This record gives sequence, C-alpha cells and structure tokens, in this order.
Amino acid sequence: MRTSWGSATHRGAVRAVNEDAALTYPPLFMVADGMGGHDAGDLAARITVEEFAQLTGVRSVSVDEIRAAFDRTSTRIRTEFTQGRRGGTTVAGVAITEQGGALFWLVFNIGDSRVYRWSAATGLTQVSVDHSVVQDLVDKGVLSREEADRHPERHVLTRALGTNGLATVDYWMLPVTGGDRMLVCTDGLTRELGRDEIAALLDDRPEPKTAAVDLVNEAVQRGARDNVTVVVVDMLLTDAELDQRHPTARRAGGTSATPGRGWDEMLDGATVPRRDLVEER
Repeated sequence: MRTSWGSATHRGAVRAVNEDAALTYPPLFMVADGMGGHDAGDLAARITVEEFAQLTGVRSVSVDEIRAAFDRTSTRIRTEFTQGRRGGTTVAGVAITEQGGALFWLVFNIGDSRVYRWSAATGLTQVSVDHSVVQDLVDKGVLSREEADRHPERHVLTRALGTNGLATVDYWMLPVTGGDRMLVCTDGLTRELGRDEIAALLDDRPEPKTAAVDLVNEAVQRGARDNVTVVVVDMLLTDAELDQRHPTARRAGGTSATPGRGWDEMLDGATVPRRDLVEER
C-alpha cells in the first residue's frame, strides 16, 4: 500500500491558543479539536493524539483497536480533569484497514470535525455526519442545509469525547479506490470555506501537503474565527494495482453509498450512522 499525506494547523485570527491537534502516520490520520479553553481543550486533544499514536507504524488497524483507543482516551481525559476542571474534544479521522485482502478506509468521528472523500471522478463527498443540535434539526426536516449554515447554534454539539461516560462514536467502511483523496479537518475550515471552494482547491493542488497548507491559509485569510487544522491523504495505488492484490475481495466491497458483503462483519456491531443523510456539501 502506498499513501502520501500532508497536514497544517493554525490558531486562527481570533483564538489566543491552538486547541487543535493532529496525528498523521500510517495507517492512521486524524484531528482532534479540543474544548474547554487554555490548559483544558488543548490537553484533551493532546491526550487523544497520544493514545491513538499507539496504533501507528503497522500495516492496518481494526475497528476494535480504534474502539479501544477511544475508550482509553475517554477514561484518561476524565481521570486527568479533576477538581472542577472540564475539557473534551471532537475527533475525526480515517484509518486503513484490511478485510479478506481488500483495503478499506475506516472513517470515524465524534463531534463536528469532518471527513470528506474527493476524487477527480466523483468530486467531494462528506462522509461523516456532524453530532450537533443543528444537524439533528436538519435530519428532522426542521431546517434546510442553507438555514443550518447560518444558524446561531450551529456549533452546539450533541456528542464529544471526554465530556461524560464512554464515547459513542460513528464508523464507516469505504472500499479504497485508485485516486482517492481523503480530507480530515476541524470545523475551523468549514466555518470559512464552502464545499465548492474546498473541492476546487483539492482539485488544483496535486501535492497533499500543499493542499493542506493552502486550505488552512485560505481560512486564515478569511478571518478564521476558530483554530484550523487540515489533513490530506492520497491513495497512490491505481485501481489496476488494487485489483492485482485481491480482485474478488475489492469488488465485493461495494461502494460508500451501498455497502457490499462483509459490511456488518467488518464493523462487528459498530454504529453505521445515517448513510442516507450524508450529503455532498
């Protein structure tokens, strides 16, 4: 398997402290957006990266390993935040996992940091679904997407890591295809750039590091009201090379919209959230 990746972060034009953190080392690429202010949110994000770093440096990871990392992180955050201190973090990421010889993107999130998938053939698709009050209103048909983007409570979360109890995390399995580009970002990016603007920049920057840096810089130039962190990961294998690995398994994997055989077995009881409500943005 061959991947190329790049990342960038900035505290933004308003915040005094950068409470974001990122982990970019195969087979795991993720961001954490800390909440709670100085010495709280940044600590929660840092703890998250430290725990998940134990999964790097191997060929692939499993859903169970990701779940265990979330449980360890949640417990450690609650343990370290004592004497009335409170802190938490959103988390979004993508890991490479393998099933029956086929490669899959294992996407996970809690909160409103996001994972997108881009390719020249299909454009930009938002994979993750925000855990926020406004997203719930959109799901219920109370708000349109345009109204949600302007809603004053659009960043009020319904889930976060470390706030109470063990985390309820959502997972997706996406078969890897040649030319995939995965974007993982905190909400500091999506507050400033729309879907079409993000897609255009990803299309125009062939190097993932350049794409990540330019996305962050564009958000900062627009006033970046929050910390901004971006990770861009490219799959360098072609479809032909993936077929050579294990053609039957890869074709059995289905598509991101319609999971193929093995979906339930691979997720092994994990949440399979609202696939029909994930929309392109």
